[in-house]
Amino acid sequence: MAERAWTIVAGMLLLAAAVMLWRSNLSAAFVLATLGVVAWFLSYRTQLRAKIATYEASENHDEIDED
Repeated sequence: MAERAWTIVAGMLLLAAAVMLWRSNLSAAFVLATLGVVAWFLSYRTQLRAKIATYEASENHDEIDED
């Protein structure tokens, strides 16, 4: 759920950056695009953390079964 939220925020910020670029407001476009990229990285980080947690849970579950 959090990953989807960050992806939506990233898309909205990049769209806003495109509008600012179209209106020739380069500094605002740069800031918005940078924030969009940061939101995308946060989305990717959330996705990786979920995969790692799933992997560690399955690994921990396997170790308990072996004992």
